[in-house]
Amino acid sequence: MKNHKIVRKIYRNSEINRINKKITMLNNYPIDEVTFLNIRLLTTIIIFFITLFIFKTGYILSPILALIYYYIFEYIFLDVSVQKRIKSLDREALTFFEILTLTLESGRDLEKALEITVLNVNSELSEEFKKTLFEVKFGKSLLEALNDTKKRIPSETINNIILNITQTNIFGNSIIETMYSQIEFLREKQVLEVREQINKIPNKISIISVLFIVPIILLIVLGPFLITFIGG
Repeated sequence: MKNHKIVRKIYRNSEINRINKKITMLNNYPIDEVTFLNIRLLTTIIIFFITLFIFKTGYILSPILALIYYYIFEYIFLDVSVQKRIKSLDREALTFFEILTLTLESGRDLEKALEITVLNVNSELSEEFKKTLFEVKFGKSLLEALNDTKKRIPSETINNIILNITQTNIFGNSIIETMYSQIEFLREKQVLEVREQINKIPNKISIISVLFIVPIILLIVLGPFLITFIGG
């Protein structure tokens, strides 16, 4: 607790809140935001002094390496994981919301439709909505629980869908029509992502050709001349 208080004096609240937001999005991250900041600060100091004493030009290298490490630490241990989780949740979104829509079409209200959907879909996204329903059972309104769900989900696409669902529920519009449009958007998004991956294939092949195939061809063509030259 004392360490937490020290860190809160060193860092601005905005910095602590920013790290907290990312950790919340990572679902069961092993440490809290203050511990994360402690580790980053401590390891940066260690790297500074190791570099200072090991290298002759340590007085120049140590502040540079420490500064670089300090800023990439968050990217490596938080941002990369957040991006991976976004991709994972986005892949699961279409199946989850298709089943939710089918359940809504059978005449269930939103809360009951969510209960049936999470029981029949085994995914990370489904687990997040299980937490939503758990919060509803313990006193939160469905709207409040869905707003809290958005804080745990890093995907802007899914959060926009949740926002549209809650707004539709508030204003009494047709939630099924809203879901149809959202599902169509998810399908188009997946198609665009596949096309993007396909468009990257020629570039990848070109890189592979330059790195591996071209040198082999040159070796085959020039090999006899090199052997003759070396033998001569």
